[in-house]
Parts: sequence; C-alpha cells; structure tokens
Amino acid sequence: MLHADGKVITPLFRARPGDTQLDTTTGELQPLRADPDGGLHVEGDGEMAWGVKFVLVAARTTDVHGRIILDVAWVPTAGAEARTAMKCFTRLAPHIDGAQGIIYDTALRGVHHQTLLRDLGLLSINRVTAKKATSKQARRAERRVEKSAYIEDRTITVQGKPLTITLYARGGAVGIGELTETGDLIFTELTRVRTHRNSDKNGKYRWYNDYVLPEQYGNQRITVRLHADADDAARKFNRTENVRPIPPADPDFARLYPRRNDSESINRNLEDTLWLGRAHSIGHARQLLNLLGYALMVNGLALHRHQRRRTQLAA
Repeated sequence: MLHADGKVITPLFRARPGDTQLDTTTGELQPLRADPDGGLHVEGDGEMAWGVKFVLVAARTTDVHGRIILDVAWVPTAGAEARTAMKCFTRLAPHIDGAQGIIYDTALRGVHHQTLLRDLGLLSINRVTAKKATSKQARRAERRVEKSAYIEDRTITVQGKPLTITLYARGGAVGIGELTETGDLIFTELTRVRTHRNSDKNGKYRWYNDYVLPEQYGNQRITVRLHADADDAARKFNRTENVRPIPPADPDFARLYPRRNDSESINRNLEDTLWLGRAHSIGHARQLLNLLGYALMVNGLALHRHQRRRTQLAA
C-alpha cells in the first residue's frame, strides 16, 4: 500500500507577496521580502495555512526505518492537491507492480477514485466525505452525518420466489435499504467477503465486491460493481464518490487505513529538519530540491538498514 499526504511548508518570511512597510526615514512604502510561491492552503483539519505545498508519496515495511519516499511534487495552486497527487500516482504506476492500493484522506473525490480503479488498477482506501461536518469544531463521531445514496435494485430468489432488494451506500458501505411506515430508511450494511479485479483488453480494470446477504435472504452472495460506467453516468450517479471497496466499518479498513499515520510521521519528521519550522530556501523550485535531498536521506537510511539486516541474517 502507498500512502500520501499534502504538506504545507512555512516560508522563510512572514510577509506575503505585495505586503509593504512604511520607511519612517524616507516616508516611502517599501516592499517586504516574501516567498513568491506562497499560497493559502486548507490542511487536513480544515484550518488554513500559508506556505508552499507539496505532496509526498511513500511506502514502508514493518521494519524500523523501513520508509521509502517514492515521489515529491509541488502543488501549484490552492485546491490542486488531489490533482497533483493523481499525477504522482500515474507517474508511479508503471514502476510499482507490487502495489495494491493508495491510502489518502478525503481530498480525493469520485473522479480520482475512478481513475485509480479503472485506469491504474489500484484500490483507494479512504473515507467518504461527510454529508455534514464542521471544521470549526473538533470532528467527533456524533457531529458527523454520513452521506447516503441509492445504488440499484436487485432481484434475488428466496424459497423459489423472486424478491427485489434495494441497495444503498452509506459512508462508503453497501447495504440494504428498507423504508418504514414513517418513511425513514433502515440501512443494513452487508458484509464484504471478497474484492476482485478483472483486466480489460484495452488496459483498463473492472472492480467488484462480493457481499453476503442476511440470513432472512438465505445468506446468498451478490456482486456489486465498484467502478462507474455509462449507466451510472446516464442517471447521474457518482458511484466512486459514494461506494468504497473497503468501507470504514470493514475490519480490513481498521488494519489498512492507520498506515496513513506514516504520512503524518513524514510531515513531522520533515518539520524537525527545518530551522524554526521554516523553509530552507525561497521558491518552490529550491524547496523541491531540498525535499529531494531529504527523500534521498530517508531512502538511503532505509536501504542501509535493510542491507545490514540481510547481512546479519546471512551470518
């Protein structure tokens, strides 16, 4: 699994482009030194940060110092983090045959998940953006309202009789939705038993999940498509925005998604290399060079420790 995240690096100067200061001697307004590539970016906690933003993609083993940074890219404009991350994944895909998927936050939306699944053949492990959440307060479970969407109707056979069930998505999970006499929707999440991928002759991929139905439906299995197609587009249903291959309630999500914490660890470790938490240089090009040097240091340490462990095991 690859994990990635955006990182805003605080510039050397507090001033922003265009800021001026009055020279009390001459009475003139003097421009203040500022980073020309600085911008106002939204961080993962919803707070705004001023600086130069980059996306870092990494993978790691279970060993100490087993982290390898695979790609670093500059985010040129505010709101372009997801687009920049997708360029990184597309660039990396031909070189990571063993990769199974991408772990990212909710910056990735349906169009990005469609590209990951259909074009790159990679699972996307993340949450669905909430229907209602506030960035001004702590994001606790009681304040989060999950987004729901109708998927499709399925006809199954129970005790020799046809029965139609209605599938919904809630918070990325697939389940059966039943309306009560008051018009409320009762959602019963289905248990995922298998995720599988098929290859097309045109080089694209098709993804499906197999689910087991509750006991009252005979414990039958159904298969649900994960990628979007022309039928979804015709009825304006954004499948990859609402359905996740491995939703948060799935036991495998609890095992996989915490690996994203390593992205936060990279950000913190990078912060520790900055003097007073500020960039070493001015402009995205110089800072990108600094980041490449940092990545080479991290990767060199990982390779050195790996080779030393192999030598010790051989001995």
